[in-house]
Amino acid sequence: MKAFVNVNPRDLHHAATLLQQAHRDGRTAALAGGGSDVLGMMKDRLITPDLLVNLKAVKGLDQVAAGNSRSDTVTIGGLITLDALSRDATVRRMYPVLAEAAGSVATPQIRNVATLAGNVCQRPWCWYYRNGFTCFKNGGTTCYSASGENQFHAIFGGGPSYIVHPSDTAPALVALDARFRIAGPDGERTVPAAEFFTLPKENVARENVLKEDEVLAAVILPPAGRSVRSTYHKIMDREAWTHAVVSAAIVLDMDRDVCRRARVVLGGVAPIPWRLPEVEGMLAGRTITPALAAQAGEGAVAGARPLAKNAYKIPLTRAMVRRTLLALANA
Repeated sequence: MKAFVNVNPRDLHHAATLLQQAHRDGRTAALAGGGSDVLGMMKDRLITPDLLVNLKAVKGLDQVAAGNSRSDTVTIGGLITLDALSRDATVRRMYPVLAEAAGSVATPQIRNVATLAGNVCQRPWCWYYRNGFTCFKNGGTTCYSASGENQFHAIFGGGPSYIVHPSDTAPALVALDARFRIAGPDGERTVPAAEFFTLPKENVARENVLKEDEVLAAVILPPAGRSVRSTYHKIMDREAWTHAVVSAAIVLDMDRDVCRRARVVLGGVAPIPWRLPEVEGMLAGRTITPALAAQAGEGAVAGARPLAKNAYKIPLTRAMVRRTLLALANA
C-alpha cells in the first residue's frame, strides 16, 4: 500500500475543504467512513490516495432523526452503520424495505462497520475492475465484460460499460423517493435519489453526481403513511458476502386491496438502480391479482438486452417481481 496522510476533519465543511485543497495541489484524495471498501481498494492499489479524509470523527452523522408523527420526514446520517440502520425501530416500522436492504448486505462483521453513504457510493465489483484491468473504470478505453465473463453484468442500461450497481440500499432509497443531502466546500445541495446515480453513457468513469470535493452527508426520507407497505427481495449466488444477482425494492400504497401507487426498482441488473415506471403505472388503481402480478413480471423485463452469459437474469427477474408483488400485496 502506498504511503498516505490520514486527516480527521472537524465537520463536513472541513472535510470538503480538505478534498478541494488536495485536488488544487495536484494530490489525490479519498473519503473513508467505515472504510470497508476504500481500505481494500487501497490495499489492492485500485486507488492510491495521497490524502485519506476520515469522517469517523465528525459528530452526529450516524443518527436517525425522526419527527413526532408519521407526517414528518426522517433524516438518516450517512455514517450510520448498516447494522444500526437495519435494527433501528423507526426504520423497521416505517421503511421496512430499507431495513431489509441494509440487513442483507455482506456479512454481520461488515455490516457492523460499513456505512449507509459508503454502501450507496461504493465502486463497482466487476471482476475486471477489481483485478486491475485497464477498463473504463480504471482509466482505460475498454469494457472487457462486453465480450468476456459477463454472468453478473447488466441487462439494462449498459454501454459502453456493463457494470451493475452493487448497492443494496440504493434501490430501496430510490423506491422510497428519498433525497440525498450533499455537502461541499461552498455549502449544501439536495438531490433526489433517482437523480443521484448516473449511467455510463453520461460519464463512463463515474457512478453518481458527487463532485470530487463533495460528501454524501445524509438521506432524507419522505413521510410513510400507515397504508404504505414495502419490502426488499434479493437473490444471490450464495448465502453471504455476495451482491445481488437480481433484487427488487417495492413500495406499495394500498387502499385495502387496491394499489393506489407503486414504486418498483430493480437491483443487480443495471449500472444504476433500475426503476420501472411502466410497471408502476400498470399497478396503480388496481387490485394486485396473480394475473396482474404476472403481467408486471413480464413488464419488468421488457427491453432487457442481455449479454452472452447473463440471459438467465430475465426469467429470474420476471419471477422475482411476480412473487414479491403478490406476497407484499397480501401481507
